[in-house]
Amino acid sequence: MTRAAPKSDKIIVLVGLMGAGKTCIGKRLARELGLPFVDADHEIEEAAGCTIPEIFAKHGEAAFRDGERRVIARLLDDPPHVLATGGGAFIDPTTRAKIAEKGVSIWLRASIDILMRRTARRNNRPLLKKGSRRETLERLIEERYPVYAEADLTVDSVDAPPDVTVERVMAALKNRGRETSTRRSAAS
Repeated sequence: MTRAAPKSDKIIVLVGLMGAGKTCIGKRLARELGLPFVDADHEIEEAAGCTIPEIFAKHGEAAFRDGERRVIARLLDDPPHVLATGGGAFIDPTTRAKIAEKGVSIWLRASIDILMRRTARRNNRPLLKKGSRRETLERLIEERYPVYAEADLTVDSVDAPPDVTVERVMAALKNRGRETSTRRSAAS
């Protein structure tokens, strides 16, 4: 089994809901590809000088989204790397267009049951602080999955060791590279 994926001059951008595995898979994927890993949420916290829950509490979601948009735009101007975005980043049309221009977007799609298990592990997700966690996740799935479906690639994040999902991402990137090469050859 080969894990080699084509070299790209584009940034690999992981999108999906909280709990889909963007950070966990992103770190392993970056290691496999020999690229740096960047977590957009960490970069947002560094730029703001406080945590994401603090940004939400002090300034609200709209201010957070504005900062998120600016930080991701800056990160997309960097050399190739693997970028894990926050769950709402790809929903923003400006961010989505910039990702399409500078990156290869990969939606890590996860079932509600997987998201429920994974989000229960941490209590620092502002959108899950009010009301039923399941109802909130179901609403976010309904709202966001149609937008995530615009990503270049979709890979199911499954309830298995992370390397299984990394393998799926590597295969999707490799297949995308073949399709791109085939299209270029046909156009010649």
